[in-house]
This record gives sequence, structure tokens and C-alpha cells, in this order.
Amino acid sequence: MIARQAEDSSVIRAGRRAFLKLPLAAATAAILPSGAALQRRRNVIDEFDPANIKLAHRVPARISDDDLLFLKQIGMRWARVEFGAEEEALPDSIRATQQRYARSGIQIYSAVHPAYRSLKVQLGQAGRDGEIETFQRFVPDLGRLGIPVTNLDFHPANTYTTGMVESPRGYQAREFKLSDFRARVEKRQFEREYSAEEIWSNYTYFIRAVLPVAEQSNVKLALHPDDPPLEKMNGVAKVFVHYDGYHRAEQIAAGSRHWGLTFCIGTWSEGGDRMGKNVLEMIQDFGGRGKIFDVHFRNVSGPLPHFVETFPDDGYVDMYQVMRALRQVRFSGTVVPDHVPLLAGDQGIRRAGTAYCIAYMRALLRRANEEVG
Repeated sequence: MIARQAEDSSVIRAGRRAFLKLPLAAATAAILPSGAALQRRRNVIDEFDPANIKLAHRVPARISDDDLLFLKQIGMRWARVEFGAEEEALPDSIRATQQRYARSGIQIYSAVHPAYRSLKVQLGQAGRDGEIETFQRFVPDLGRLGIPVTNLDFHPANTYTTGMVESPRGYQAREFKLSDFRARVEKRQFEREYSAEEIWSNYTYFIRAVLPVAEQSNVKLALHPDDPPLEKMNGVAKVFVHYDGYHRAEQIAAGSRHWGLTFCIGTWSEGGDRMGKNVLEMIQDFGGRGKIFDVHFRNVSGPLPHFVETFPDDGYVDMYQVMRALRQVRFSGTVVPDHVPLLAGDQGIRRAGTAYCIAYMRALLRRANEEVG
């Protein structure tokens, strides 16, 4: 009897071991790639290959040492640097900033100078030539240092947000509600209103002055759309609120390969159906012709007349499809988090929110690399 019980116990233990091995074997088969899949992964472009999308972040020139260390720790290799004051954008200062970033393993891919945002330039006021000359000196400095892109926008009298709100997930984010803007925020900011043709004239004057310098310096001019995409704000017309605006700007640039887009996914998504082409169509069009230089990777809760800026996984746009479309057109510029929402305890460059965005973007990029090759 005892022998029989021992035999039964032995059988039960053997059966249990076999049973336990079944899910382990199944899980192992699911996790470990097949030979074909393994070969496919070996052929996937690496995130840090120069031909791949470059994950980056928008940062001030005078970033703290701790923030630089943080960016290094989350695997950042590229940056868009905002030179907030003219003295920061002098040649020696740019070089010193570049060297400081390089010591943390970060290269400056694009840079911003405040001169083009001057109202003298954007509203065609007296003294604009002096501001344009400042920008014309800045661009060759970037070229000499191997910084390939400078970012532009052209929306004077802009209002980005009507307030901060708490999202359903509890983070703080910017909101824009058109009814609130028209009723309590909007006001004419200048002595008169400015028409669309006046803004076009001022933009054309500026771009025809700086584009030849950019071409000679091998620096690309990346133009951001108007955010939010409304045709007039605070008495000033806005012209980059639709596909037709970018098409006209491309014609003004006469097809130059040094003119292109800072393509803001958030801004374009704010416009929804009114934009002429959707986000993926814009990537296929301009990206397919090498005319997208920089991407702002931001999502929103929905299109106008009311939206809240969100983390990339929390809005109405499928951001994986955006990343995949960028890889399909062989985009190799920078993709940056944009208007990062505020998480508990965040301040400055919003480390927690930035890390969240970059980690999510890196996961999307890895998947897109595997699918697109």
C-alpha cells in the first residue's frame, strides 16, 4: 500500500513538472524570436544610426549641469538649443555651448535665434533690416560649427493657450478653447490690424534675404506652422494655417533644398479636417520630398474649437502611425517632445514628463524600425 502511494505521488510530481513546463515553453517560444525573425531584427536600423530618426529635446543654451546629466541618462544624443538672448548666440558662445553639450555626448542638431521673431521683421516695421542682418550672421556661424538646422516661425500676436487644466489622468496641460479666446482673451495688440497679404509680404522679404545665406552656409530653415491654426488672432492674420500656406511658402523658396518644415504634429492635429491634408498625408507629401527637417511630437485631445495638449499616448492621434510614416519616407531629422505636460513635482525642463515622452517615443521608433526596416 505504501509502495503504491509512493508510486502515485511520483506520477503526480512528474505530471506537475510537465504541466509547469508547458506555459514556460509556450512563453519562451513567444518571447524568443524564430530564426527568420532573428535575422530580420539583425537587419533593423539602429536608433543611433545617422540615417535614422534622431530623438531630441528642446532645451535652453544655459541648461544646468544636472539637466545635461539627466538628458544623458535617458539616452539623449541630440538637442535643439534655444539661444534666448543675442549674447548667447555670438560665435564664441555657440561654440562653447556646443562643446559643453558634447562633453555629455549630445550633439546640437538645430538652433534658434530670437532675431527672426522681432516684430520689426514680422510686421515689416522700421529697423527690420538690422534684425535680419543679425540673423544673417547667425546662420553661417551654425554652418561653420556643423549645426545643420535653424528653426523659424512667423506668427506675431499669437496666443497659444487660454489656460491650464487638469487632464483626466491628473497631469497639468495647456488648453485652448476658441470661445474663451474670442470672449475674454483676444484683443488687438497693435495700433492697427494686419492683413494676410501684409504678413506674406513681410515673410517673403525675410526669407528672400536669409535663404541665400542658408544655402551658402549649408544650413536648413525649418518653418513651424501657426499654432493654433486660426486665420486671425489679436488683429493679425496668420498664413501657415493650412496646406496651401506651406505650398505657397515652398514656391517663394523656389524649391530650395534648404527650406522646409518644422512639422508640428500637435498644431496640425489641432486643425483637424480644416488643414487641407492630414498629418500622414503631409508626411507623405513634404517628408517624401525631403522637406521635413524637424518634428514636434505632440498629441492633443481633439481638434478645434477646443483642445487640450496631451502626452503622446493620451490624445486622439495614433502616434505610432506618425512614427511609422516618418520612417517610411526615410526621415532622418529630429523628433522632439513638445509642450510637455506637467507631472507631479516637475519643474524646469520637466524631467519626469520628458523621460516619459522620450521612453514612449523610443518604443514607437523601435517598433517602426522593425516594421519598416
